[in-house]
Amino acid sequence: MTVRSMPAEKTETLIIGGGQAGLAMSEHLSKRGVAHLIIERHRIAERWRSARWDSLVANGPAWHDRFPGMTFSGIDPDSFATKDQIVDYFVAYAHQIAAPIRCGVEVKSLQTSPQGPGFRAETSHGCIEATNVVLATGPFQLPLVPSVIPAATGIAQLHSAAYRNPSQLREGAVLVIGAGSSGVQIADELLRAGRRVYLSVGPHNRPPRRYRGRDFVWWLGVLGEWDAKAVAPNREHITIAVSGAKGGHTVDFRDLAARGITLVGRAETFKDGVLHFLPDLQGNIAQGDADYRAVLAAADDYVAQKGLELPEDPEAHRFPVDPECITDPLTQLNLADAGITSIIWATGYTLDFGWVKVSAFDGKGRPVHQRGVSEVPGLYFLGLSWLSRRASPFIWGVWHDAEYLAGHIAAR
Repeated sequence: MTVRSMPAEKTETLIIGGGQAGLAMSEHLSKRGVAHLIIERHRIAERWRSARWDSLVANGPAWHDRFPGMTFSGIDPDSFATKDQIVDYFVAYAHQIAAPIRCGVEVKSLQTSPQGPGFRAETSHGCIEATNVVLATGPFQLPLVPSVIPAATGIAQLHSAAYRNPSQLREGAVLVIGAGSSGVQIADELLRAGRRVYLSVGPHNRPPRRYRGRDFVWWLGVLGEWDAKAVAPNREHITIAVSGAKGGHTVDFRDLAARGITLVGRAETFKDGVLHFLPDLQGNIAQGDADYRAVLAAADDYVAQKGLELPEDPEAHRFPVDPECITDPLTQLNLADAGITSIIWATGYTLDFGWVKVSAFDGKGRPVHQRGVSEVPGLYFLGLSWLSRRASPFIWGVWHDAEYLAGHIAAR
């Protein structure tokens, strides 16, 4: 008996990913009358649902971390939306723009069409052929966990994407590796839950949460920082230590140490139960302080140039005394002796485009593109860090990148 394969579904533009990037792309394509389909392997905004810890809130205020076409309902514009409120926001937005989204459809492979121009996506629900494809899968694809500490130690190791709350961890001390927004907030939560906490601090930006009555996202906007086109040399992997938790506050590593967290440098090697750290803690703290002071200085210059009447903020310029764990940092730690039973790797993500069988990547698997337009006609990237500027992976930034790509697609 001959089994006939089902004919491929056809669409003009296929958007892969139903998060903030996919929805932004859909809105702009609809405005231009471009037929399209979004497919999402799980649910709308799935990363916010299942790859974030329970108490997570946005790192920017609600007036800022949104699309232009909808505000957050039921919360103060200066407050920080919870992850559930963010999910509700994107679900409501999809309804508002009548996004043609199909959830529960996973793309197994994407390749150029054998019949001619365009692409063919093999999915869990059949084949889809499209003239254009937008890869809107975002920057948080594959959790990155360095293979420093072997599993044979018996210490539970998990990425921040798998962390939910302190109760899921074994009794005992916790080592958090990574001092960006995720690592700092998780370490703080664990400390408040009564845990003994060690925090490995690498290079980072440490902006003021607010200065002279304005949130730091406002300052980065008026100072032109969100529009920076390229990351500064040797700063590609620098994280931002900022928090919207507890109403939003400036991250202060000295305060964390004063409250009981032991700060250490970057984890380097592990041998015979002992984790060795680089002697870089003081330098990393100092560089974060320098970045912080640079924002204050730039803000003061802006106020003077524009003649703005914004209140002075002398407290922002005062730093506590360095605690002993900074002035005399640990260079090694016997994990068993320290009672460490869990390690949380807040070490970011790497891209995973192994399912894309199209020659649009360099030798390291990184997308080759200009502002999201790949070298393969009809293939686009959206939502990646530094796609066109510093703001690209953020909610408001991806919306503007999507507008540019929609114009490019419509012009084809």
